[in-house]
Amino acid sequence: MEIENLFDLNTLRSAPHLSKVQIKKLLEELEISINNADWITIGIMAPSDVDAISALQSISKKYSSIKFKDLEALHAVGSVFLKGNQKTGNVFIRSEKGLGEGILLTCQYDEDSKESSTFGPLPLDFFD
Repeated sequence: MEIENLFDLNTLRSAPHLSKVQIKKLLEELEISINNADWITIGIMAPSDVDAISALQSISKKYSSIKFKDLEALHAVGSVFLKGNQKTGNVFIRSEKGLGEGILLTCQYDEDSKESSTFGPLPLDFFD
């Protein structure tokens, strides 16, 4: 399947391999949604806690307004699901088998009339 826009990712269980050109195009599209959102939540499916935390840190490094608390306290064994909330700064992680791999990013809004939008799965190194 050719990935031409963010919505092409919605049917995938795991993040596809993307070329640099695809990453650039998708990132430009995603940044419009991130900039228009009041806050974001991030779900990361990864083979280890180290991989999940690294992916989360790459997002914080790219966007200075997206910060999370107490990352050093996170630990889980095996495949993991990490959930981060920009609004609260909270991050949780749990071991979970049978997941795909990638980053799910949801743009959230303070107004109930605006519907949240989830994008992904994006590759774990998408924001590097």
